[in-house]
Amino acid sequence: MKRENNKNQGSNRDSKSSKPYSKEGRSDRKKDFSKDSDFRKSRSKDESKPEGRSKSPFRKSEELTERKSATSKRPYSESSKSKSTKSDGFSLEGHPKKKYTPKPQEGRNSPSYGKTSSRSKTGDPKLNSGEFKTVYKGRGKDERPVFETVKKSDIEKKMAARKKSQKPSFHEAPTEPRPDYNFDRIEKKFNKNQNDDVIRLNKYISNSGVCSRREADTLIQNGDVKVNGEIVMEMGYKVQRTDTITYKGKTINPEKPVYVLLNKPKDFITTTDDPMERKTVMELVGNACKERIFPVGRLDRNTTGLLLFTNDGELAAKLSHPSNQIKKIYQVTLDKPLTKADEETILEGFALEDGDIKVNDLQVLSKDKTILGLEIHVGRNRIVRRIFAHFGYEVVALDRVTYAGLDKKDLPRGKYRFLNEKEVINLKYFK
Repeated sequence: MKRENNKNQGSNRDSKSSKPYSKEGRSDRKKDFSKDSDFRKSRSKDESKPEGRSKSPFRKSEELTERKSATSKRPYSESSKSKSTKSDGFSLEGHPKKKYTPKPQEGRNSPSYGKTSSRSKTGDPKLNSGEFKTVYKGRGKDERPVFETVKKSDIEKKMAARKKSQKPSFHEAPTEPRPDYNFDRIEKKFNKNQNDDVIRLNKYISNSGVCSRREADTLIQNGDVKVNGEIVMEMGYKVQRTDTITYKGKTINPEKPVYVLLNKPKDFITTTDDPMERKTVMELVGNACKERIFPVGRLDRNTTGLLLFTNDGELAAKLSHPSNQIKKIYQVTLDKPLTKADEETILEGFALEDGDIKVNDLQVLSKDKTILGLEIHVGRNRIVRRIFAHFGYEVVALDRVTYAGLDKKDLPRGKYRFLNEKEVINLKYFK
């Protein structure tokens, strides 16, 4: 009887397995393979667990995600063209498929390794950097520099045309004669213990108009200067005014001091030499004197107003040094009215990226509050324009009306005049 029952049970199993697969019979088909020794042996050989991996109830879900990520990395196959797939909720059916082209890996063996891309400061890539050049185009509303990448051939054409068309347009000398300054009495009063007959060699050369004092030190080191027929290469060497100083075989003498005040117009650059062949302020004072003069401080290209020229290095250093706090008054024209809150903040003082800013005085000069008078002693680069750009204003026009006590009364735009002796003494000894 037991044998017959076992046979019946076996036949029942065969009949169940022959039935088609259904969801209802899924639980009937389950079989416990844990007791099967053959299955355990095959699993130990083929599907051995990696070391250090713990049993996790989420192992099946992990395997599924791994399979999905593996299939997503497969290249696009032609067999899937007819199938319509969906990605991020959008149907891709009917759209052209792009061929998959793997990107080459850049490494030490790649041809592009170690090569820098030719990018301009504006961020535009250029195929051949040798044909292009980045040119400074000015400042934006936020007073930050603006650059543009242009062809070198275009720059050369503009430079050639500018050299042909532009000639130095020296202004006529003023009708008033050049004054002869005599500072002996005032110098003896302020320099009682100093010997006026002794002067440093580099200062002697600088006062003669050959070059600046720093360049004179280089000439002395190179042995290009002789004192009484002998080469002197000692730094800080002092000479007397009665000594004979020669440079390249020519005797040099200290020049007479010159002080020229210019009312600078727009579109002139404050420099003694410009490689771009643009108009400089030296063209406006070229006929003032034969001596070598230079501007004290700087004014922007579009800033107008007072600019001082001299060959007196000591006075130039005194007026340029921030510790002396030389006051300057500007007339500022803004693109929109100045608010009361911004006016109070400027007067109280604030900080820019290069330090604190303190304004001496600020006055509103027009009813629409766009024209202002600003008194300041800070001498940083483009400081007035940066002050108002910090608060969101654009300076439309800027004119320096007062500089170190000097004003532009009876001095038209683009003209210059010589300082009188009283003005020079006030600058040299009382400022």
